[in-house]
Amino acid sequence: MTLQDTLPGISAGCDSIDRLPVENSYADLPPAFYTRLAPQPLTQPRLLHANTEVAALLGLAPEALRRPEFLEVCSGQRALAGGKPLAAVYSGHQFGVWAGQLGDGRAHLLGEVRTAHGPMELQLKGSGRTPYSRMGDGRAVLRSSVREYLAGEAMAGLGIPSTRALALVVSDDPVYRETVETAAIIARVAPSFVRFGSFEHWHDSPQNLRVLLDYVIARFYPECLDAGGEGGPHAPALRMLGTVVRRTAELVAAWQTVGFCHGVMNTDNMSILGLTLDYGPYGFMDVFQVRHVCNHSDSQGRYAWNAQPAVAHWNLYRLANSLVSLGIEPDALKQELQQFEDAFLHAYRQRMLDKFGLRQWQDDDAGLVDGWWRLLHENRADFTLSFRRLAGAQRDATPFLDLFIDREAAQAWLTRYLARAEAEGSDASAREAAMNRVNPLYILRNHLAEQAIRAAKQGDAGEIETLLMLLRDPCTPRPGYEQYAALPPDWASGLELSCSS
Repeated sequence: MTLQDTLPGISAGCDSIDRLPVENSYADLPPAFYTRLAPQPLTQPRLLHANTEVAALLGLAPEALRRPEFLEVCSGQRALAGGKPLAAVYSGHQFGVWAGQLGDGRAHLLGEVRTAHGPMELQLKGSGRTPYSRMGDGRAVLRSSVREYLAGEAMAGLGIPSTRALALVVSDDPVYRETVETAAIIARVAPSFVRFGSFEHWHDSPQNLRVLLDYVIARFYPECLDAGGEGGPHAPALRMLGTVVRRTAELVAAWQTVGFCHGVMNTDNMSILGLTLDYGPYGFMDVFQVRHVCNHSDSQGRYAWNAQPAVAHWNLYRLANSLVSLGIEPDALKQELQQFEDAFLHAYRQRMLDKFGLRQWQDDDAGLVDGWWRLLHENRADFTLSFRRLAGAQRDATPFLDLFIDREAAQAWLTRYLARAEAEGSDASAREAAMNRVNPLYILRNHLAEQAIRAAKQGDAGEIETLLMLLRDPCTPRPGYEQYAALPPDWASGLELSCSS
């Protein structure tokens, strides 16, 4: 498949990336927040895939993606016109331990595109060493780059806030991980890449912390500003924290209910905007296990599926702790943090109601949901297909029951569920249709990503394009693509992901 084949027509926009309206508001912060430097380009880079949907968000026309300057910018060979490239500094807790200064060790913020949807930053990942690389080489491998490229679109298709990617560039440059692999760069897009760790970095520097806080509030949380100073001098910071708490709670509730495990929920990988950020050893569960750990490097299971809400709350405490140096009372910060549980439960319950085709949460539903997770766990049932087939189980229970070793237990739970659903008086066919609108048929399973990686190593972006087509509309069946919605093959259980992913 050629690049031309991956660029269907979209609405008109700029015919060159050089003509985008670009600035870099982050570069206007004091120099302590970043290092100004250019990316280190790959040798003989090739554009493996360009994302037309993200291009359209930025205002780029299809022909812009075919022009040489597009590849040159996305491979780090030339600057984004007006962009002021930089690498940002931040700190963070990694696996619960304070790691001190971190930063963009293999990423360069090229600039900020003014779009109809608000400012969107364009960042290269895998673009070479920076002062924050520590012992790293500043590169990303093709394997991990394909996974991140696909993950952003999978999340967007599921309606879950996420960074996305504009382009995937490859090269034959060697990169040394567990084995020798080849290098790649992805051009990532998000309103901002500021993270919890950006605030933690300045926990002992109130002046710089105030600069960062004012920047984030003014640019991304203007509704938190005071109109006339009501609530005291710290009210905007507290309102922002409360909003971040709620966004993070809602984000993790979304992760839980699609079977997504982030894998590395360090504070430097948590977005201040409530986006899914920094895809590494992530995974969408196949076999459901409550304590599923997708990251082979996570030997203690800190970031297991069932631990993600508690870890997110813990990370929010670290964010709040950084604000104490501004003179904000700890009790006031705790009051904002206490919103997390209610916000998470509200979002989680609403999502489970939608997935079950129910209208309103009832007290007994906690037992119904707990029984569901227990049934899936004890039977090692497939996460995605269990939800999807439940919708049709009211007509024909056989496909649903076939997913469970203990069919008797599955039938018992199904009988309980159907009685609960029928008690609401909803129409069975309407309920099935509603469930099929929210329960995906296609999910970014590890073996599907692996197949795309293997094809990409041969210079073929066909599997990437197929997956993007399916994942952008994951609930709609597509004839001829049944294998993408099937149970994973046996070899998929042998795939392992680590922090090098």
